[in-house]
Amino acid sequence: MQFSEIGQQLRAYRMESGLKAEEIAARLGVSRAALYRYEKGEVIKLDTVKRLAELLKISPLTLLGIGVEYYSRPIGFLERLRQMEESADQILHIGEALCYLTTTDYYDATIAQIFEEIASQSAADRTKVEAASEHVLTALKTRKQMFAVRRPSVITVMSTGPLQRLLRNGIGGGVLVLSERLRAQCRDVARREVERIADLMESEPIGLQIGVNTSAEVSSQFILLRNGARASLAINPFPTDCLPNNQTGVAMITSAEDAINAHQRVAEQAWRDAAKGTAAAQLIRKMLVDV
Repeated sequence: MQFSEIGQQLRAYRMESGLKAEEIAARLGVSRAALYRYEKGEVIKLDTVKRLAELLKISPLTLLGIGVEYYSRPIGFLERLRQMEESADQILHIGEALCYLTTTDYYDATIAQIFEEIASQSAADRTKVEAASEHVLTALKTRKQMFAVRRPSVITVMSTGPLQRLLRNGIGGGVLVLSERLRAQCRDVARREVERIADLMESEPIGLQIGVNTSAEVSSQFILLRNGARASLAINPFPTDCLPNNQTGVAMITSAEDAINAHQRVAEQAWRDAAKGTAAAQLIRKMLVDV
């Protein structure tokens, strides 16, 4: 058993469950400190793995890293994605309007304001919403800090459809009930981020490649992460700007060879068809004028 990997998945599924560490520790009959040691990769007995899986309502095999991981909330998925990005040499994003790792601090600040305003509207569940928001914001901040330090190679292929929707609706997708002031800010920051994409396409920084697919949109959003010969696939239904407790989809993570190969073929085709460099930047700038 790879105890470090069991610990990583334990932490992600604990966050996914919404249970506090002390709650799980109490039900398991161990101290909170012991639970945290498990999460850091300390040796754990198979019987303890089984009991933890039962508490977290997942298969023991999933906790052991065998098979497919499923996450029904962004909070658990983002924590697991953060863990995988920490060791990835190459990260390939397909289908999203923005690659979060390349966004600015304005984007993060606006996400925080969205979460704060939504929490203020949730009278009965405000404390729970605020706690979930803090976990998500911490995971996002840590991901970006890791990227700034490690600088893994990033390839991202965007589609014109999601970009146009981002420009029209702004961050938050236009579906959240926000104040007019914040809604206007969401649209303004969306334009800033898209303008920055065009700048990055023209400057072509080392380690970052961006393409825009102008033909048929990729029907799913996914991320391929590679670390040497090892690869993982993350299928992500949750946009970065969705609410922390959103349950409108199920994220999936797997290292199955067939799944990796099938999505790699889609990614390679999307990259071949994508506009790149100055030509792609011109398309983006025209979109900024037209939308």
